[in-house]
Amino acid sequence: MTINTLSGRFLVLTTLFVVLAEVLIVLPGIAGFRENYLLTRLERAQIASLALLASDQTIEPDLETELLQNAGVYNVVLRRDAVRQLVLSSPIPEPIAATYDIRDATLATRIRDALALLVDPGNHVIRVVGDPVQKGGQVIEVTMDTAPMRHEMMEAGLQMLTLSAAISAVTALLLFALVKRLMVTPIQRVVAHMASYAQAPEDARRIIEPRARIQELRVAEEALAEMQTELTSALRQKERLAQLGQAVAKISHDLRNILTTAQLFADRMESSDDPMVKRAAPKLMNSIGRAVNLCETTLAFGKAEEPPPTMSRFMLGKLVAEVTDSEQPPAEAANIDFVIDIAPNLTIRGDHEQLYRVISNLVRNARQALEATGAPGTIEIGAGEEAEGWWVRVQDTGPGLPTKTKDHLFQPFTGGTRKGGTGLGLAISAELVRGHGGRLELVRSDENGTQFMIHLPQDLSIRPTNLPAELMTSN
Repeated sequence: MTINTLSGRFLVLTTLFVVLAEVLIVLPGIAGFRENYLLTRLERAQIASLALLASDQTIEPDLETELLQNAGVYNVVLRRDAVRQLVLSSPIPEPIAATYDIRDATLATRIRDALALLVDPGNHVIRVVGDPVQKGGQVIEVTMDTAPMRHEMMEAGLQMLTLSAAISAVTALLLFALVKRLMVTPIQRVVAHMASYAQAPEDARRIIEPRARIQELRVAEEALAEMQTELTSALRQKERLAQLGQAVAKISHDLRNILTTAQLFADRMESSDDPMVKRAAPKLMNSIGRAVNLCETTLAFGKAEEPPPTMSRFMLGKLVAEVTDSEQPPAEAANIDFVIDIAPNLTIRGDHEQLYRVISNLVRNARQALEATGAPGTIEIGAGEEAEGWWVRVQDTGPGLPTKTKDHLFQPFTGGTRKGGTGLGLAISAELVRGHGGRLELVRSDENGTQFMIHLPQDLSIRPTNLPAELMTSN
């Protein structure tokens, strides 16, 4: 046990407090013993003086000497009726060194006089002044030696010190054992759990189980358990993301080859004489081209070569029209109306493909929410320009998002709103918008519908950013 440990420091503090308690107990005790000793000598002297008063002021010298020896004093002076009278006397071996009046002495004065007597080993003659007992006069004075009183004070002090030290030591040991059991041991248990958890944080079996009976420690253990649970979940999610990244890279590689072949066949469709095929071919080519580009981007990200947004100016209305064309539900699906409130000449600056993915993801989520209800609905896409930049609004008349989804809306794998969804779509969209220096926010979501806002700044200073692997896929 060292002083740097909690047990060591508590032991040191306990020892200091025991010593302080000894001082507070022994010093007043010794001072009280000295006062009682002097009062006893005054009472004996007063009793001895009664023999002289009862014998008409005549007493044999031998008897007087015996009375003074029994009282332990050299002489007795008694003041009665305003007359100071030397009642008993004997030769004083040396001059009086000090006079002590114990009638109105304070505790501090008594302690000081007791300590002065203990530190002085010599024998001195002192005068003591006090009140007679039973109102036997006004004042009584005696002279006496200090050596006998000091000897008895030393013995009494050692007895008090021994007894109080034994009591204090037992109390300190019991207190130390109790504190060690109630505080130190639970804290050591928490520290041991933290060390064990640090060795394998992904192992849920190492998460601490709150068992402390003390409320403060119980709260600390519960907070630690909650933190460890969240961290373990996050580590598992990261592991899933790493595995997903590897799988996506492999799938993207093979899918790119398949789409490249499909693109070649789609090129030939443009030469078809069928008017329907000619109208559908450009849209099919665009969709396949985006899919190929997404696969190539995913593979590039796997090599940590994700490029920054490619900035250009384009008509936002045309981009939104492409999104609504691709997200039109089949005829047999629910009746969903698309409302576009965008000025035809509104031009923004950004990455065309990335913003297409963002708006397409928001529109697709809105469509799927409306289709899940089976009731008719409306999806409105609006946009505008202000002093700070551009804004794009995507809102629907769907049932709104669940409360638990709102708390983790833009986190991968935790913000999914439908069965079978991965929760990646909104996380991807938010990250792509941040890559433009803007932000994606949920304005409202209730029983009347959901509204998202995209804010893009006009003064764009885009630096290369590496998007997380989990954001390279979509719902």
